[in-house]
Amino acid sequence: MAKLLDGRVVIVTGAGGAIGSNIARLAASHGAKVVVNDLGGSAAGEGADARAAQIVADEINASGGTALANFGSVANWDDANALVQQALDAWGRIDVVVNNAGILRDTIFHKMELKDWQLVEQVNLTGTFNVSRAAAPHFKEQGSGCFVHMTSTSGLIGNIAQVNYGAAKLGVAGLSKCIAIDMERFGVRSNCIAPFAYTRMVATIPQTDANEERLRIVKQMGPEKIAPFVVSLMTDEASDVTAQIFGVRKNEIVLFSQPRPIRSVHTNEGWTVESCLKTALPALRPSLYKLERSPDVFNWDPI
Repeated sequence: MAKLLDGRVVIVTGAGGAIGSNIARLAASHGAKVVVNDLGGSAAGEGADARAAQIVADEINASGGTALANFGSVANWDDANALVQQALDAWGRIDVVVNNAGILRDTIFHKMELKDWQLVEQVNLTGTFNVSRAAAPHFKEQGSGCFVHMTSTSGLIGNIAQVNYGAAKLGVAGLSKCIAIDMERFGVRSNCIAPFAYTRMVATIPQTDANEERLRIVKQMGPEKIAPFVVSLMTDEASDVTAQIFGVRKNEIVLFSQPRPIRSVHTNEGWTVESCLKTALPALRPSLYKLERSPDVFNWDPI
């Protein structure tokens, strides 16, 4: 196998299992030195267990690769900076950050508690910022770097009982785009992937009638299917790819659209409430988006 990542140093957060562990193992098999980060908490963000990250790092080392384990919380600023420093202390550089760590606390919106909102935002969005920000000065100094962030169709499209998760993951897409703009001049790229895979997080989704078909489809998709495209984005051959939102769905790779104006109306006289109701909204109404959920858009079985 070609060693496409020889000499590269890669951090993968949430790499103690499922999608993250597959990314870490595949990157290592292509020659990367990998820091396997995982707090070892539950899918809801509770508890901690160092064994998850250590097991993956040990497996990589036993198979001839090079890896270190890290047990910090990405939601903690100091832990995030220590994670990046660990890579620098061990190997003198950092080339890739994969922001994969995440948690779910699904609750219908009118029952959602503040702690459910705050914890999901802290891990999924602030955690992505923390690790990215810790790496950014080093990427700038060396004139290169690659961010891959995990977003979700729960934010890009929408899903039931995931206001907290959807908002955080749509925020990740915005974060990635603005990082790409700010750091383009330094040779740094930033992309997002919305992964479709059955993981322990997805397994926590309530088994309701509304979710039955969604879960049936997702259960057909293994987390190992995500890693090849993620690793491809780390390579020199993908150095021109930045500011994009992709999806990986079993054997399908999707490029998502990004918000752009699709129709406009104007008046020389300026708008009033009455003219908005009489003219503007009727003109725009045929182009309005339907109230869709992710399964409504991705409604075919994975290929």
